[in-house]
Order: sequence, then C-alpha cells, then structure tokens
Amino acid sequence: MEMENFAPIMFAGLVVVMLIGFPVAFSLAALGLFSGFFAIEMGWFPASFMANLPLNIFGILSNDLLLAIPFFTFMGAILEKCGLAEDMLDSMGQLFGPVKGGLGYSVIIVGFILGAITGTVAGQVIAMALISLPVMIRYGYNMRYATGVLAASGTITQLVPPSLVLVVLADQLGRSVGDMYKGAWGPSILQIAIFALYTFALSVVKPSHVPGVPREARTLNGWALWRKCLRGIIPSAVLIFAVLGSMGGLPGINTAIATPTEAGAMGCVGALMLAAMHKRLTKDLIWEAMTGTMRLTAMVVFILIGSRVFSMVFQGVDGAKWVEHLLSQLPGGQVGFLIVVNIFVFFLAFFLDFFEIAFIIIPMLGPVAEKMGIDLIWFGVLLCVNMQTSFMHPPFGFALFYLRGIADTLFKEKRIEKPVKSSDIYLGSIPWVIMQLILVAIVIFVPQTVTMFLDKEVVVDIDKVVIEAPVDDTPPAEPTLDGPADANKSSDDEQKKMDELFKTK
Repeated sequence: MEMENFAPIMFAGLVVVMLIGFPVAFSLAALGLFSGFFAIEMGWFPASFMANLPLNIFGILSNDLLLAIPFFTFMGAILEKCGLAEDMLDSMGQLFGPVKGGLGYSVIIVGFILGAITGTVAGQVIAMALISLPVMIRYGYNMRYATGVLAASGTITQLVPPSLVLVVLADQLGRSVGDMYKGAWGPSILQIAIFALYTFALSVVKPSHVPGVPREARTLNGWALWRKCLRGIIPSAVLIFAVLGSMGGLPGINTAIATPTEAGAMGCVGALMLAAMHKRLTKDLIWEAMTGTMRLTAMVVFILIGSRVFSMVFQGVDGAKWVEHLLSQLPGGQVGFLIVVNIFVFFLAFFLDFFEIAFIIIPMLGPVAEKMGIDLIWFGVLLCVNMQTSFMHPPFGFALFYLRGIADTLFKEKRIEKPVKSSDIYLGSIPWVIMQLILVAIVIFVPQTVTMFLDKEVVVDIDKVVIEAPVDDTPPAEPTLDGPADANKSSDDEQKKMDELFKTK
C-alpha cells in the first residue's frame, strides 16, 4: 500500500467509528494510535514522530484561550437559573400579547437576549419551554408553531455572541475571538428578522395559529409593565456590553481591553450579581453550575485530545494534501467549495456534536479555505450558522429531545391538558430548519453580512510607496581660519605646486 492511499482509508475509518456510537473522543484516539503504529510499521514516518504526541497535547491544553470555555459555561449556567428568563418572558409576553403572534415575538426576542448573555442551548430551551409552552397552548397557539419557535429560539444561542462555538472556531482557525464575535452579529440579527417575518406571515395567512392574548389575561399595563421589561433588559444589556465590549466583540469597538478569558471571568461575576439581584444566589445554585461546567469542560478536553491524536497522524500521512486536492478542484471556485463544505457539515451534524465537528473537521477545512482566498472569519461564522441546525435536525436534534422531555414533564405535572405528540415536535421544526438553511445561503452569497462589522483591513500598495529624503534647511557655516574654507584653500595651493613640478620635469 502507498502512503497517499492511506489518508482516504483513515477518513473512511473516522466515519465508521463515529457511526458505531462509542464516545467519539476515545474512538478518535484509538483510531489515531492504530493508524500511527501501522504507518510506522510501513516505514512512512519514524517512531520518533509519535513521540511528539505528549508534547503536542500539552501544548494545546496550555492554550489560554480555551480557559474562556469554562468561564462562559459557568456564566450561562448561573443565568439559566437566576430567574431572568422567567421575568423577561412574562413581561415581553404581556407587552406583545395584544398582537397576533405576540407570544411568538416575545419568545424570539427573549431567546436572542438570553443567547447573548448565556451562550448555552440546553438550559435556554428548557427554561423557555417550561414557562412559555403552557401559556401558548392555553391561548390556542398551533402546537407545531409553538414547539418550533421554542426550539429555534433556543438554538440561536449557538450563533449569538458569546457563543462557545465561536470561541472554539476562532481557536481552530487561528483568528481573534473578538473579530469572530463581530462577524456573527450580522447573521444573528438577520436570523431574528427571518424568524419574526415568518411569524408575521403566519399571522396574516393563518391568524388562528397565532392568536393574541385576551385582555383579561394581561395583568400589567403602563409603566408597571415597562418597568418589569426594563428590569430584565437593562442588566442584560450592561452585562453584554461589559463582557463583549471589553474584548472588542461589539460593532464599533475597535480596542480590546481584556482577553476572552478575562472577559469570561468578568461575566461570571456579573452573572452572580444578577442572581443576587433576583434573590436566587444560593449554595445549591452555585454547586449545580460548577458541576455542569466541570462536565462540559471535561468533555471538551477529551474530545480535543482524541482529535489531536487523529489529526497528527492524519497530517503525517499527507492527509492535508489529500483534502486540499479533493476540495480545491471543485467546480465553482470559492462558492462551489463553500456549498459542498456546508452540505457535508449539515449531514455530519445529524450524528456529531458541534464540538466534535469543530475539533475534527475544521482543522482539515481551514487551511484549504485560506489557500483559496476565503476570509476565515467569514468561513467560521458561516459554519457556525450551519451548525446551529444540528440542534434542530429531526429526529436527532438535541433541542427536540429537550423539548420532548419538558413536554412530558408538563403533562405529568398537569400544567398542560394533553400530551404533546412527537410528530408535532418533529414536523414543527422543519420550517425553522429551512429558515436556518436560508440564512446559510444568504451568508454564502452575501459575505458582507459577516464582514460589514469587521475592522477594515489596511492594504498598502508597495509599488506606490514614495520615500522622500529629508531636506536639510540648516544654513551653511561661515568660513573661519580653521574651517572648511581654509582647508579648501590649502588643498588648491598644493595642487598648483604639483602642476608646476610636472611642467618643470
């Protein structure tokens, strides 16, 4: 067997071990070690190549940027349980209640705000479903719309800064987290607009599916209602500005005064303060948040180690060249490459978590995209838009699983009169997945949706650079007996003497 034929075999083996269902981190490590020992036996690289593995692993684990993951996770875990979601959903629901589809608008807006301060999907979907699903069912909302909008508004957390996906993508692509956050704001706002437009269209075409809330159900009016809305929005806005603004992750802010890790630590302090403001800061809350953070961080670290073992051996057998030759020859240039890659990632997301995709697939695709002249911030945000669909794929989407569990709990507690059918959850998700794919197409063909908020790159044309020598405006020195004038005179006298001497000869 030739070495150039082994890279496709390794990639096929990667697909097989992922489909087996065994934990991906350990499957990747086992496949990488087996392939490495086989390559040594075949003489494709020396045994000392594998000796670099421990140093390689310790090198990536010492990356300070990855410390931002536990900080942002802890911040999100605190905010999930501090009562902020309940207050915002209640106040927004009453504010938009008179409008047809008003509860849908409130879920979309609150999902966007919570996504900008929590960065986690599971808690957001669970919190919003516990609060809003009984209310939407009580006032006659279509079941498929209700389940779909709750799941989709929770998954937008994957795209809205400070998303953990964007942190990992920035690390894998070698780009600034602040720039990745800036690039994500355009698609995030556009996604919210698409969701709201769909809700409005549904209220026009089928108003019975999204009725308004009756007047007798609205307990707050006037300044009392606005005060409750602002009580949730203002602290959230302050926390967003403090965390994202300090690291240069907001449009218009070009200077970062904190690293992502420092901004995450500041966000944890802000989350604890918000929990204290809502009188929810307890020992049990902190313990649950720390436990959840520990589990997620451990999972990320093991996936990172397994993917590093596999990718190092894959690089050693020239797998990067194989991937480059395979993808760079696609028809359509950059657009063709992006379409094929996004179709590939879309189907991978049926089976893999976004962390697994980011650590396994992105290191293969990033160098190819850079060689093709694709802006890696645009590329990373585009893949993030695509990967949010991984939570919505029927029947594998995790957001749908969370929603299924919450619906069963609500029925057992008799907060809803009849059980929610699985068919309603799965069929209800399809329009929202289509809207997410529409956003993928928009970002591919209109890259300005990502780049419009980025700092403009300064391009210097070397051929037009002009270097001017400085002009000395100092007046010449007056001649003196010992100055340059006397020196010139003596040299002239010596020259005359030499000329007379030669004439004499």
